Amino acid sequence: MKRIVIIFCFMAITAIAAIASTTIPLKGTVIKASDPRIVYTGRISFANPDAPTFSYPGTQIIACFEGTSLKVMAKPMSGYFMAQIDQAEPFKVGFMAPKDSVVTVATALADGRHLVKLMYVVEGLDLKPVFKGFILDEGRQLAPPPALPQRKIEFIGNSITCGYGNESIERSDPFEYETENHYYAYAAITARNLHAQHWVVARSGIGIYRNYNGPRTGNPDNMPALYEYTLFNDKREQWDFSRYQPDLVCINLGTNDLSTPNFDIKLFTEAYRKFLKTVRGHYPNAKIVLLTGSMLNGKEMELQQKTLNELRDEARKNGDHEVYRFDFTPQTGELYYGASWHPSIWQHEKMAGELTAFLRMLMKWW
Repeated sequence: MKRIVIIFCFMAITAIAAIASTTIPLKGTVIKASDPRIVYTGRISFANPDAPTFSYPGTQIIACFEGTSLKVMAKPMSGYFMAQIDQAEPFKVGFMAPKDSVVTVATALADGRHLVKLMYVVEGLDLKPVFKGFILDEGRQLAPPPALPQRKIEFIGNSITCGYGNESIERSDPFEYETENHYYAYAAITARNLHAQHWVVARSGIGIYRNYNGPRTGNPDNMPALYEYTLFNDKREQWDFSRYQPDLVCINLGTNDLSTPNFDIKLFTEAYRKFLKTVRGHYPNAKIVLLTGSMLNGKEMELQQKTLNELRDEARKNGDHEVYRFDFTPQTGELYYGASWHPSIWQHEKMAGELTAFLRMLMKWW
């Protein structure tokens, strides 16, 4: 496996490091995850307020802190985050070993107030990540939280939206957490371009009615079945849609339904129609954009485009004039492939550029 090393090169800032440990003495002020000065975005379960858990990439934890250093506490084996301190270059930190429960993300900072942003960048369905708080310099505290962008987007998707394999440059590579990075996926880049919040409901291999290479009749654990819940594949907690009402919803599904031959286009169309109505029911004031991803080509791509065009036209005929369509340019390999033929980081940048231009015009987000 080859990885893109340049992404992780730090700027010449000695203040930042990523050191995981549970064996060193921990000194400082412990800030619990339930502290009201911490800002969270994304679908998160606060069933235990001191140990919030989540499943989906793109989940963010944001806080302002005082002092010269910062440590992050999480459950061991929670996965990878991208961390950013103030305006410095973001970098990856991991909780991927059995004893990784504390990671130092900043040290030797100028004494004062600083901003930390953590973004969960892998899929947590198996890892079941848990955030447990911060450790600051002794006697220091969090400062009032920063304001979030007023613009709000939700991305509903599959592995493309997650960022599957985008840090690999070998199409023969399998899925690995080390090469998945949602921070560099088209959804996150587009949101940054538009200065918008983005919340994600996405999982690799998932479909509207049929997951990757599933039976012709479909799979029970498809997106419509799981969309109503806070955590992936966990039906103990219904999601409260009032917690986040986006201005814009981008649905990028269908690649897995149609990428292997054993599909039924009628079942796909009906499932998509029902799901579109579900999304509209939850978000009556949002604009909804139906996307085609960059991985399909040929007759399957044409069939997906035709179906989504018909669903858009049908919605408008029935009085919903805020359903739109957008097609990414299919990938050709010119910008390399990520793992398992998925879009590379460079392909994601191209996709984000295309989608940003479309959404900027649609939303008038200048």
